[in-house]
This record gives sequence, C-alpha cells and structure tokens, in this order.
Amino acid sequence: MLVGNSDRIFIPELPKTRFAQNRLRGLRILHTHLSDTGLDQEDLMDMLFLRLDAMIALTVGQGGQPLHWQYAYLLPKKTGDKPYFLSRFVPWEQSEMNFARQAQEIEVDADGTNGEATTSNAESTRALLVSVDNSPKTEQEQNLSELAELANTAGIVVVGTLIQRNSHKNPHSILGKGKMTELEVLALQGCADMLIFDGELLPAQLHNLADLTERKVIDRTQLILDIFAQNAVSKAGKLQVELAQLRYIQPRLAGQNKALDRLMGGIGGRGPGETKLETDRRRNRQKMAQIRKELENLRKQRKFTRVRRARLGVPLVALVGYTNSGKSTLLNKLTHSHVLEADRLFATLDTTIRRLTFPSQKELVIADTVGFIRNLPKELKEAFLATLEELESADFLVHLVDASHSEMHQQITAVEKILEELHLDDIPTLLVLNKWDRLSPHEKSDRALALPHAIPISARNGDGIRELMVRLESAVLTFTPHHDAGMP
Repeated sequence: MLVGNSDRIFIPELPKTRFAQNRLRGLRILHTHLSDTGLDQEDLMDMLFLRLDAMIALTVGQGGQPLHWQYAYLLPKKTGDKPYFLSRFVPWEQSEMNFARQAQEIEVDADGTNGEATTSNAESTRALLVSVDNSPKTEQEQNLSELAELANTAGIVVVGTLIQRNSHKNPHSILGKGKMTELEVLALQGCADMLIFDGELLPAQLHNLADLTERKVIDRTQLILDIFAQNAVSKAGKLQVELAQLRYIQPRLAGQNKALDRLMGGIGGRGPGETKLETDRRRNRQKMAQIRKELENLRKQRKFTRVRRARLGVPLVALVGYTNSGKSTLLNKLTHSHVLEADRLFATLDTTIRRLTFPSQKELVIADTVGFIRNLPKELKEAFLATLEELESADFLVHLVDASHSEMHQQITAVEKILEELHLDDIPTLLVLNKWDRLSPHEKSDRALALPHAIPISARNGDGIRELMVRLESAVLTFTPHHDAGMP
C-alpha cells in the first residue's frame, strides 16, 4: 500500500515480474481520489512508461465509502489518436471488469499484430531506432538505414524508427517529455525492449533516459562495440575490443545502470554501485593499462615482421574501404585464400596478410584490414592502433567501394576522411568499384562518368580482376622501397 498527499503519490521502483517476457508488467495500480476527479494525464503517462496492466482511480465520499471508479489500459496497437483506452466513470457497484483476462487478451492481440516476425524472432532483442540531430531529414533517414544494418548484424530485430530534428542538443536530456512519450508509445506498439540512438549519448543523457524508460538504452557506439565483441577472433582482436569497451565505460561509471548491461556482460565490469565509484575507475584504469601493455608486445612482434618484409623489398598493398564493401572477397579472389566473407557489416575484424605472385614472378603482400564506417568511434581508433599500423606501413592502398550502394559517394568521403585523420592520405591509392555486376547499364554509365579513373570489378564472379592485377603488377614493377617499416 502506498500513501500520498492530496494531489499525488510517489511510485517506487517496481519489480520486473514478467517484464522481460511480455508486453505488460503484470501489475495494476488502484488509487483513491478524495475529490470527484478521474484519471489525469500524469496517471496515464505513468501507466504508459511503467507498462502497467491497468490504472484505476476510485473516488470516495466524505465518510470514506467508495462512489465511482474509472479505469484505463494500454492498447496493443494504435487504433485512434491515443495508445490507451480510458473508460467513463462507473458506479462502484458495477465493478465487473476482469483485468487479468483483459491483460491476457491485449498481450495475445499484440503478439498477433506482429505477424511472422514476432514468431520467428521470439528470442531476439527488439529495438526502436532514434535519430536526434540538426541534419536534414533525408540524411537522418540514411543514417538510420545504416543503423538498422548494424542492428541486424548484432542480431537485433528493428521494429520502428523515430526522427526528430533538433537545432540545439540538450547535454542533459536528448528528448523532451512529449517526444519521449511518443517514443514510448512506438516502442510499446512494436513490443520493443531496447532503444538505440544514432550518434553517441553523453553520460548524463544516458543516465536520464534510463530513468525515464525501463527499456534498455544504448547508442551507436555501444552497438558497434557489441558487434566487434561478437566478431573478434584473434587474441589481438579481443584485446582491442575489450580496451575500446573499457574506454567507453570509464566516463559513464557514475550512475551506472542497466543501459550498460550489453557491455558489462562482455567484459565482467558489473560494478557494486556508486559507493565504490573511485574503486571502479581505478580498476578500470589498471585493466586498460594491462591491455595496452599486451597490445604493445603484439605491436613489437608485427614490427619485426614488417622490418623483415621491407628488407626483402616486397611491397605491401593494404585493402581499405567502408565495411561490407567486399575486401575479404577480393582478397580470396586474388590470393585463392579462404578468409571468412559474409554480406554483413564488420564480418571480419582481424588483419589478414597474404602473398600474391604475378606471372612475372614479382611479388607483393596484401593486407585486409578492418572496415571503416562513418563517425568511427574514437575508442576504436585508439584500440585498433595495432591493426591500423599495417596501413601506416603500406606502400599502396586499394580503396574498395561498394558501387551498388545508394550512398556510395558518402561512403567514399567517409573513408577518405578517416584516412586523412590517420595521416594516410599521402599513400598512393587505387580506387576500385566492387559489385559492378549488381548495377544496371544506366547506373554503370553514371558511376563511370563520375569516377573515370576507378577500376570496375566484381570480386564475387571475377569480372575486372584481370585489369586490377595488371594495375597492381605495374605498380610493383615500378616500386621503389621508401617506407620505414618501423613505427615512430
């Protein structure tokens, strides 16, 4: 029983019974009104954000006897302008409503409205994607489209999107209460248990969002880190991902909450709470220092390999490009290797090096590196320094582009920007348009006109590979060693 004052009551943190398995929490709140007023907007918002089975108001007379009651419950999908049903006032004697059965019918109806996707992905996380930015709406839609690809790569089912243009970002709360209510309604209708924000949330924003909603809240950086954690195979890859996760978590330890659950499970960082905040931070710093030391040892080992290769005068060609542009497929086609290739983002993270011999008996070494993405999180740039060193020692770069992608030019710009940030834009680069077989004749003409110096190929079926080999062999024949294989 909860006791409040004349106009409000405080609802404490509620248990999460049935919370993870069903739309509704399995709880109903009945509160008495000393006046003849019914449910107000605040009551309805509490029902919405807490996912209650029902919210009931009971009016009482001067002697405390019950007079009238009013109830509301959530709807499985938007059938009108409101996400809930609000009854009229009913005399207390007519209290024949079966709320348990009503809640069961709502949940069954909700499952039925989601079709085959709900059945086939019953065990999958369901997420709503959110973009809050001052960019044009078309750009926000493109960014959410890529975010959806990232979510699918992580095994998350996307059930909807929400876009808000905001010229001024609030460092404390990224969404207002009204827009947050709209977001909660969409998530409720899609049975979403996670909210994914495009861009990176500030610690205060993440904390405040977690206070407003009981769904998991993560941002784009966390999602990318989660994908990297799933795909890391080698020791170096796992260490680099763990370092990136620790760097991301460090400023967010204050107010640590369920929003970081996806990361906490991966690296064992579930802390005891804010009372030991400084202890947690110190342990975090110690763990990062230990990982950096291990990565430094791996860097030294790779340095010896590069020095030995430089002494033999064998040039290094590094494959770079936006994630899922087909770098691993091209490496396999050129060197007859069997590196993992998959039509998804960040399928491979670890650097793979293979030797390629031309008919002239000249040789070169090809390195396949981790794919790039727009706004590459700064945590990943530092953590993957050991991997990106192969780019720094490269004599040539092959910039592979997915020519069939609708945002081809934006992806080219994103990769060039990252290369510039890494001070690699002065290395000779060969632009290659992959997946040429997927284009229509008109699209091929447009691509060729816009990028006349690029080489069109299909790494999958081998079209254009001969011309690429000729260009690479020509570069090898005129190659003069000039890169220092050691690192400063």
